[in-house]
Amino acid sequence: MSLIELRVPSVGESITEVTLSAWLKPNGSFVRMDESLCEFESDKATLEFPSEASGKLIHVAAEGDDLEIGALIARLDTSVTEGPETTDKPAPPAETPAPVPSPAPEPSSPSYAEGHPSPAAAKLMREKGLTASDVAGTGKGGRITQQDAASAEAAAPAPKASAEQPPHSNAGPAAFSRGERREKMTRMRRTIAKRLVSAKNNTAMLTTFNEVDLSAIFDLRKRHQEAFVKKHGIKLGFMSLFAKACSLALQDMPEVNARIDGDDLIYHDYTDISIAISTPTGLVVPPVHNVESLALHEIELAIKDLAEKARTGKLTLEEMSGGTFTITNGGVFGSMMSTPIINEPQSAILGMHTIKERPVVVDGQIVIRPMMYLALSYDHRVIDGSSSVTFLIKVKELLEDPVRFILGI
Repeated sequence: MSLIELRVPSVGESITEVTLSAWLKPNGSFVRMDESLCEFESDKATLEFPSEASGKLIHVAAEGDDLEIGALIARLDTSVTEGPETTDKPAPPAETPAPVPSPAPEPSSPSYAEGHPSPAAAKLMREKGLTASDVAGTGKGGRITQQDAASAEAAAPAPKASAEQPPHSNAGPAAFSRGERREKMTRMRRTIAKRLVSAKNNTAMLTTFNEVDLSAIFDLRKRHQEAFVKKHGIKLGFMSLFAKACSLALQDMPEVNARIDGDDLIYHDYTDISIAISTPTGLVVPPVHNVESLALHEIELAIKDLAEKARTGKLTLEEMSGGTFTITNGGVFGSMMSTPIINEPQSAILGMHTIKERPVVVDGQIVIRPMMYLALSYDHRVIDGSSSVTFLIKVKELLEDPVRFILGI
């Protein structure tokens, strides 16, 4: 017997521990080199672990185990040269020697991953009451992806009323139910929890507010949206405009774009703006790099690409790294006002909120305008109160007069 030890690989400079979220190959199965054996969930992403060689897989770690980098997860018996499905077949009769059969092509044999949901898909399926039989897996080896679960949930028929229920009754928990369940937090959720508590405890965080009249932005998009889409193949959204406005303001006020490192302040000559994206497994904040050098359509395309990857669990660790300032948009969920928490080690975060038509006074007249509240949470150790207010006013002025984008003022 020749055994190879399979250990947790290094998956990122700052990552010291991962969770074995799912085995993709069963214990005792024959695996080939480079086949995916399992999935690791790190602080930032879900990663597949390929086999180093061909042989019989022997599990050591179990699904749900938290493992340090370098920990033993499995052993591989490389003396086994063919799958268990072929080892017990009777030999052909001696009088009719047959050629040595070639291994069956892998696609024809059922995959262990078939019908098995990824961690993000499993969570979504539990929330929506779906089982594996309700979802067709389109991932590698028939694995159920998050997108598969979302599509199945959208297409699932409404449950039929049982014969015992009278018409129009609401199906739900029994009256006075006190049922409960316990679920282990995902690694991403645990990491989010730790970082939020750290930001609250380790920064001198304050929030300042203002409001912005988006009439000019609405008019800009209405007049030029068709031409913008025709030329660039993507719509002009609010997020690129807000990102560009923040980038211009950050260049004027480098202290808002700075961070603390020990007893030093690190100032950035570039603006890498992290965009908060909601996914079924939690909030991720991948950055759009060098926003100061990008055109609006380039920012839109970058945000679209990051959002698609985030919601399908395909963000790489590199794409999750960095960021000098963050924008979060609670308005898409209907939030009127909030106090966002700083994304450490950054020093400030801008909170966007829902747009509401409200009466405001303009040149002595009461008019109805589309208004949004803005919130800037900042680390008072780095940014003075006057600087935070000035920054927010600069962003407001840029958005209320988009010609400033072209003039760079």
